[in-house]
Amino acid sequence: MYELKTKENDSSVIEFIEAVENPKKREDAYKLLDIFTETSGYPAKMWGPSIIGFGKYHYKYPTGHEGDAPLVGFSPRKAKISLYFATGDTKREELLQNLGKHTSGKACVYINKIADIDVDVVKALITQSIEFLKETYPDQPE
Repeated sequence: MYELKTKENDSSVIEFIEAVENPKKREDAYKLLDIFTETSGYPAKMWGPSIIGFGKYHYKYPTGHEGDAPLVGFSPRKAKISLYFATGDTKREELLQNLGKHTSGKACVYINKIADIDVDVVKALITQSIEFLKETYPDQPE
């Protein structure tokens, strides 16, 4: 049976951010921590060794694969900062057009630094992701 590597755990979010080598990236991580906490209304929790997640939901795909994941999150990685927002909602793509300098993969949005993006759009993406996931997966334990 496949086991998820990215699970919620009790590691310290602050210790993780403090271990970020690049001082500017560490500063941006603290800013994102404030933005995500304030906007989501959820406390920050570590997911796996390197993702800071907010809230959680349980998903189950038609294939039978299921698990838990954060509603939104971010990770200050060495190369870029990864932002995690829900996929599958057309509003996401509309919002990303106004985000600023970024690239995006299937589930991640990558930025170099907060100064490159519009923080209000990040807040809108957080809100939109949480609303979309709560509609998509309505029967969730709080």
